[in-house]
Amino acid sequence: MSQSAFIVRVPAAEPYVAHWRERFDASARLGVPAHITLLFPFMPAEQVTERVLEQVRGFAASLEPFAFCLGAIGHFPQVLFLAPEPATPFVALTAGLVSLFPEFPPYAGQYESVVPHLTVAHAGEAELLEVEAGLTGSLGSHRIQATCAEFALIENSSGLWRPLHTFPLGAATHADG
Repeated sequence: MSQSAFIVRVPAAEPYVAHWRERFDASARLGVPAHITLLFPFMPAEQVTERVLEQVRGFAASLEPFAFCLGAIGHFPQVLFLAPEPATPFVALTAGLVSLFPEFPPYAGQYESVVPHLTVAHAGEAELLEVEAGLTGSLGSHRIQATCAEFALIENSSGLWRPLHTFPLGAATHADG
């Protein structure tokens, strides 16, 4: 059975994180770009119907694009990430998707709260220290500026992740892709 997920792609982060993600984040090697996860796991891709897509399109159209930045480095056990600021719009996106599809809680309900983040590395302590030092050196005092104008539904039915649909926020119009 295939997997799917809603993500916000963050291409502005790629120059800073691609090297580390390629080495320390298996999802990068499976085709997932630098991103902030909104909802994973979602329904198997073969169960995504036009009705599901219409619900998500309507939700996305009701929202406005927003600016955010990445600069603060955070940690979970064996994970190093960049935290978006502000985080609230990402939490709201996740909450909105969960309200549409309550049978798919974030991370299958493993965690009490959603902590929006862009994963840079999954590794042991020594490797995470190396990644943090390298990332801190490349970022310096710079903060990655980005805009969330859309989110994507990606799927993995072949062993590699690929975009299935794109949902523009607000009145913007983009083709699915």
